[in-house]
Amino acid sequence: MTTDKIFDDELVIPSEVPILPISDAVIFPYMMVPLVLSDENLIQLADDCLTSGKILGAFAQRDLIEGEDLEDETELIYHTGTAVKIQKMLRFPDGSMRLLGQGIARIKIKKFTSDEPYMKANVEIVKESSGTDSRTLAYMRGVSNNFLKIIEASEGLSDELKVVVMNIDEPGRLADLIATNLDIEVDEKQSILEMAAPLNRLKLLSKIVMRELEVLELGEKLQSKVRKSIDKDQREYYLRQQLKTIQRELGDTDDLSIEIEDLRQRIDDSDLPEKVEAAAEKEFGRLSRMSPSSSEYSVTKTYIDWLLDLPWNTSSEDKLNLKRAAKILNRDHYGLDDVKQRILEFLAIRKLKGDNKGPIICLVGPPGVGKTSLGKSIAEAVGRKFIRFSLGGMRDEAEIRGHRRTYVGAMPGRLISGIKDCETNNPLIMLDEIDKLGNDFRGDPSSALLEVLDPEQNNSFADHYIALPFDLSKILFICTANVLDTIPRPLLDRMEVINLSGYTNMEKMEIAKRYLVPKQVDNNGLKTSQISFTDAGVRKLIGEYTREAGVRSLERIIGSVCRKVAFDVASGKKGSKSVSAKNVSDYLGPAKFEGDRLRSKAKIGVATGLAWTSVGGKILYLEGVALPGGTGLLKLTGQLGSVMQESANAAHSYLRARFGGDSKYISFFTKTDVHIHIPAGSIPKDGPSAGIAMATVLMSLMTGVAINRKTAMTGEITLTGDVLPIGGLKDKVLAAHRAGIDTIMLPASNEVDLDKLPKEVRKEIRFVPVTNINQVWAEVFPTVKCK
Repeated sequence: MTTDKIFDDELVIPSEVPILPISDAVIFPYMMVPLVLSDENLIQLADDCLTSGKILGAFAQRDLIEGEDLEDETELIYHTGTAVKIQKMLRFPDGSMRLLGQGIARIKIKKFTSDEPYMKANVEIVKESSGTDSRTLAYMRGVSNNFLKIIEASEGLSDELKVVVMNIDEPGRLADLIATNLDIEVDEKQSILEMAAPLNRLKLLSKIVMRELEVLELGEKLQSKVRKSIDKDQREYYLRQQLKTIQRELGDTDDLSIEIEDLRQRIDDSDLPEKVEAAAEKEFGRLSRMSPSSSEYSVTKTYIDWLLDLPWNTSSEDKLNLKRAAKILNRDHYGLDDVKQRILEFLAIRKLKGDNKGPIICLVGPPGVGKTSLGKSIAEAVGRKFIRFSLGGMRDEAEIRGHRRTYVGAMPGRLISGIKDCETNNPLIMLDEIDKLGNDFRGDPSSALLEVLDPEQNNSFADHYIALPFDLSKILFICTANVLDTIPRPLLDRMEVINLSGYTNMEKMEIAKRYLVPKQVDNNGLKTSQISFTDAGVRKLIGEYTREAGVRSLERIIGSVCRKVAFDVASGKKGSKSVSAKNVSDYLGPAKFEGDRLRSKAKIGVATGLAWTSVGGKILYLEGVALPGGTGLLKLTGQLGSVMQESANAAHSYLRARFGGDSKYISFFTKTDVHIHIPAGSIPKDGPSAGIAMATVLMSLMTGVAINRKTAMTGEITLTGDVLPIGGLKDKVLAAHRAGIDTIMLPASNEVDLDKLPKEVRKEIRFVPVTNINQVWAEVFPTVKCK
């Protein structure tokens, strides 16, 4: 766009502007107007405007006359339009764009300069005369008075428009405002826009406004006739009501009368809060005056039913026996001591204080560790009704807050619907998969949950359909998530987070024996005398047929074995089947996973790292080779993310700065290239925790000393060799334990996290906390002296 400017007092408009064709509308100066763009070229036009002066030219276009032959599209564009400044912009998921613009001046096209990818033209500002004489004032008064009458007679124009009209003293601006709000043809509006003189505009408008007022008055007469007809219908309805009274006295009542009487009785018998009762009485009064054939009848009846069915003052009594609660939690779930302890603490506080407010807990952990099933056990332990609904993929705010009653088919949100179904106002509500909430043009459900999960606000939650405050503070909310990263920070701030890490192999063994095997044996119609699992068989199922932090896949493969045994039993085969390590493959085929197994022997340039994934921890091999005849380059492969690559470069820079001046190692940094690869190349990897492992691989290649294959390490390295803390330590250590690692090097700052590990893991693994890479090398390379 050219940088030339056109100045008009304080107005600055480029001499060349992009042209936005407008169909079926005319934009006037000073008016705010929404614009919806879906064409790619027009969206590019808007983007270009936003990056420059935010000014575009909005010009109405006429309809194509049948049989008319045009040389180009510009012939359809009126040459007088309005310069519009973009005030706001909003993009939609479908690629379209919504703009809010304000007209700032009349402009006229002098010459089109471009038509690709959108039209541009040189323009000039249309000057209009200033000042008002008595004749102009008279026209202003006449047009204003008639337009005020139109506002009063029209339902589509707000009363605020009256105030605006009466306070405008500029004739040109008054004419433009009235023309904008009149429902007239585009060519008439265009004629008004093309008139530079305010007096000429007012003259034309006086005729148009008078015509529109006459049309409205004629419509009002027709409405009066219709109203008389409606009054007649109401008279008939009143007589029908009297007839119903007579029928009731005679014992000859119909179903509708019984329905109204039953509703009246329900309202009288209900224990409603004062505001709710007043709303119910008001709606019942409307209902009793309606004709059953009216569309509003069923809507009002349904609303009253919702008010009466909600448990406004009905609560279940908490069972505050701590021993009983602990027994239920231990019966249904193995491990998870932190969660169980938190629930027992909540019950203890309720027992001592009698506080009805429930905590908001977020259980975070990999799939299959028992987050969802734990909610049912907690509900039973505290003696509350249980409601669960999944938030995964939810994009509509109305799912939480409901729809307003003005919409056809409106209903309350799922929260209020669930409370109605459980018939108490203090259930346990599980909000599953809260980390997978979405949002789009229909709203943001996570924003609606901010009020729901805030103990200071949720005592007066207002569903859009109910439109009355409902107390949610007595509800015990439990949320579940796989990760915390995708949960909006304000929402996360309202929750108490409890992390559930993956199970150890020993814990999986106990869960399988106590819960999974008995459950699947029963589900498949077997008896314990017909099938059994040996400990070795279960261990093989865990190690070679599943790869998970939880036990969901383990339950599935146990069920698969049970189904095959059930088939044999149903086929008439006798005898009990014992599933052992030797015959597991007969039921499930070859092993699906080799497991995180240790290398058969130590090798130079191979280190064992530890990684965290969404399904738990995993050991990670870092392999390095030295390539003679190079120039000291470092090559990285294995789908490494940018953070991981930076860790490798930091480790390489540290070694080069430390040993690059040593004649013994100088050729390693100047004449040798290094290639580091992390297997499973199809899987993306990232994070800083492999820093000390990278440095150790380089040290091994440089010194020619192999690394103990049973030693694993994790920690971020700095350019000065310091070791920084990392996350996911518990999951990483559990993975190392499953693989047979006996020594783990970890940041000293993470030493406090070792208390969260199971006792058998701490007993079988030696942990070496370090603060500097020298301590790592002293442990790994005891024969190498580092200066």
